[in-house]
Amino acid sequence: MIYHMFGKITLSIIKPDAVKKGHSISILSKIVHAGFHIVALKMTELSKKSAIKFYKEHKEKSFFESLVEFMSSGPIISIILEKENAVRDFRILIGNTNPIDAEKGTIRNLYATSLEKNAIHGSDSNQNAFKECQFFFSSREIFLIEDIL
Repeated sequence: MIYHMFGKITLSIIKPDAVKKGHSISILSKIVHAGFHIVALKMTELSKKSAIKFYKEHKEKSFFESLVEFMSSGPIISIILEKENAVRDFRILIGNTNPIDAEKGTIRNLYATSLEKNAIHGSDSNQNAFKECQFFFSSREIFLIEDIL
């Protein structure tokens, strides 16, 4: 599968708020123009059960319940992105979790409306990127650039 891509992939989720507001294409365009290759993409919807499973590391935090409600409130777009230093570079592109603190021109600066409704998710480590990619995609849904060329 993607084992040999460790460090070169990251997972992104365009969250329900951004999908509902019609920002998906603009966000995808920014991602591609920043040099990321889309190797898997699908629109889906998280059930509450799936959202609980995906965000289980935050279960004891005060925002867990509202996060689960929000992430299961509508369609999302899950994406595997490929690039050298994918996690680091993508975190820079999306900006601070709190859009008030996000640098001008970052995705969250442009499209987020609040700390919770911050438009986009990006893996925070190579280990989490690998786990998160496996959560959303099967091996038959991933088309690495090296496999295509």
